[in-house]
Amino acid sequence: MVDLVFPNVGKAMVEVLERFGCDTELPSRQICCSQITNNSGYVRESQKVMRNEVDSLLSIDADYIVGPAGSCVNMLKEYVVRLRDDPVYLEKAKVLAAKTYEFSQFLYYVLGVSNAGAELDATATYHRSCHMTRLLGERHSPYALLARVKGLKLLPLPNLENCCGFGGMFSMKEPEISKQMVDEKVDSVLATNAQVLISCDPACLMNIGGRFNRRGEKITIMHLAEVLNHNVDMSRVTYVKDDPLTLAEWPHDAGMTAELIKEA
Repeated sequence: MVDLVFPNVGKAMVEVLERFGCDTELPSRQICCSQITNNSGYVRESQKVMRNEVDSLLSIDADYIVGPAGSCVNMLKEYVVRLRDDPVYLEKAKVLAAKTYEFSQFLYYVLGVSNAGAELDATATYHRSCHMTRLLGERHSPYALLARVKGLKLLPLPNLENCCGFGGMFSMKEPEISKQMVDEKVDSVLATNAQVLISCDPACLMNIGGRFNRRGEKITIMHLAEVLNHNVDMSRVTYVKDDPLTLAEWPHDAGMTAELIKEA
């Protein structure tokens, strides 16, 4: 998805990571994480792809593995379950899972960055992808990082818990239902009057942005990495240990904050 549709997202992620002192490598053997085929019922066939991905990502002696999509990162962590009957690859999958992070998680929890030094003078709203929140379980790091982007006014998204309707093969197998779901998501985004829609999952951005285009509506879509790579001034950088973030500081209304606390 990043290579073929959103190469600018991969570029932005690498530039942010390298700005904070990381050496980045891109293993040439890696392909898809197998999520779509596995979730479509091709469980046994997908294991060959999983083994290739394990070998590819572990071919470089990296301290961490970082991905720009919460859904893919969650799948990499699920290899421990998917390959549990393969004693050789189960152990490799455990090593892989232990050092794999979604981009915002890595930046916030591992590098300890609270303010990446970015500036974006815009009103925006944030779409929480299903896999990022419901499966990977990450609800905090994207908001914490967005809260410190200079000039950014983050507006609460109505019905933020709703799926955008993509769901990999779901959008192809159930196109009419998927269309209704993404229309609801587009309507929710439009209700905010936001100029920018931000997410941590490129597939969601592709689906929602595509529906905006087909409806003739205007919105700028940005991955979190692109936001954090925009108009950077390193003098604005702060770290969690020096600048603790609290829910009360997040730019959301009281109802949304209560929901986030409840779900955390």
